[in-house]
Amino acid sequence: MLWKLESDEGFFRIYDSKKLVAGYFDPDYGDIFSKSNSEEIISSMLKNHDKILGGVIMVPLVKFGLFDTDLDTTLTKVEEQVIRVNEHLQKWKNFLSETSRKVHSIKISHTDQDMLTIAFQIKFSKPTPLKKTSLCEELFPTLDLLQKSNLL
Repeated sequence: MLWKLESDEGFFRIYDSKKLVAGYFDPDYGDIFSKSNSEEIISSMLKNHDKILGGVIMVPLVKFGLFDTDLDTTLTKVEEQVIRVNEHLQKWKNFLSETSRKVHSIKISHTDQDMLTIAFQIKFSKPTPLKKTSLCEELFPTLDLLQKSNLL
């Protein structure tokens, strides 16, 4: 799988090999004391390829296939979706456990009311410059593991 990062106002979109958005990476810029000009500080950090220690990855957790305004289905089909969702959540529980990620956050996707997203911290192996190639080296193992686990 070839992953690609694109910078977008302080965060990065993560694209898969089909050029679809697979998730987002929000770098940990550290403590930015002057909130009034935080955009300029972040912009400068990006331009200068300042080093960071990690950030937060946000990816789809699960799509329910139920919360559609035009839903007209049967009890059997609802049950099938619930079973599928539960099996998928078990894969996520395994991933979080195996990668020792105790802290995570789950929210409704801002682009799809039928989907939940999950965000979790990622710590880099070393201070890493804010440039796509360097960030990719640190992010790809986690993204590859998510894909191998059928979570992306």
